[in-house]
Amino acid sequence: MSSLAGREAGLGAQRYVGQVVRAPKTAELIATLYRRQIVRGELRPGDTLPSEQQLMEQFGVSRPTLREAFRILEAEDLISVKRGSRGGARVTQPSLSVAARYVGLLLQVQGTTIADVYEARMVLEPACARLLAGRRTQQDLADLNACIDDLRGAVEAGHPEPALWSRQAARFHELIMQRSGSKTLAVQGGVLQDIVATHLALALSRDHARDDELANFRRNVRSYEKLVTLVEERDGPGAEQHWRAHMEAAGQRLLREDLQSRPVVDLFS
Repeated sequence: MSSLAGREAGLGAQRYVGQVVRAPKTAELIATLYRRQIVRGELRPGDTLPSEQQLMEQFGVSRPTLREAFRILEAEDLISVKRGSRGGARVTQPSLSVAARYVGLLLQVQGTTIADVYEARMVLEPACARLLAGRRTQQDLADLNACIDDLRGAVEAGHPEPALWSRQAARFHELIMQRSGSKTLAVQGGVLQDIVATHLALALSRDHARDDELANFRRNVRSYEKLVTLVEERDGPGAEQHWRAHMEAAGQRLLREDLQSRPVVDLFS
């Protein structure tokens, strides 16, 4: 591993002549090796890495160095490590939550408002709705309708609990992005989902006692149903136009008063 570190440092010195370049730690090189194997599909979710003893011998490193590499990969949600005699490192399926944490931190540092985040979603989701209409499958329609059934049931039972409605509505929005066929748009929208969902739960909790809130829930369900009809008819432009109008109307209700200018960081305090 030391020779590998030397080559990496040498390449860095060639790229940045006149600059001091930190040579990567051995643990970082081990983490990079396994990260590449996971990304390339050479290691798949559920695969178990060799034992610590085997890896220490393979790389010629100490146990603390190896465990530092494991911590790097754990932080990236690429492996999970179970301690003990029957423990070991197992490859996991990366989730959007890791990217969301970093993006959320960046937005917080820049003082981003929830209105700014919602505006970005209003750009992404209608485009995803148009793509979904052109690429949808019967399974997509079934999943969207199942989500609507859950939302309708919550409304018919009376005033839905804010947390429950927020989770179910978020699922509908996630389906639009995930089933659009654009992995890039799905990831971009997904990393903002935690922020939007947190704000939605806060806004619904604030408005839970309003007399018109149940009417708003019913209006949302009808809007979701109309979108699914447009998607089923493969009307891409219609789906995009409808979903943009829906999100603009929803934004006017959710971004009232102080919540519109509230920094993202305040939502998590």
